[in-house]
Amino acid sequence: MSPFNELGKLLLFVGLFMVIAGLVLVFLPKIPFIGRLPGDIVIKKGNFTFYFPLATSILLSIILTILFSIFRK
Repeated sequence: MSPFNELGKLLLFVGLFMVIAGLVLVFLPKIPFIGRLPGDIVIKKGNFTFYFPLATSILLSIILTILFSIFRK
């Protein structure tokens, strides 16, 4: 295999990843429950807001683990 073949595959993968990431960023605010699950920590004091999406992170981790295990086989 030539190095150009490997570079082409890498560029296709990176491009596909960027398209998927862009679509997620566009449509993520339209999903009603993402970021507002019970277990997400929000602390508001004056002009300071601390937000830690704990439950959302766990849910996304479980979903991605299942998807990656399906596609790995």
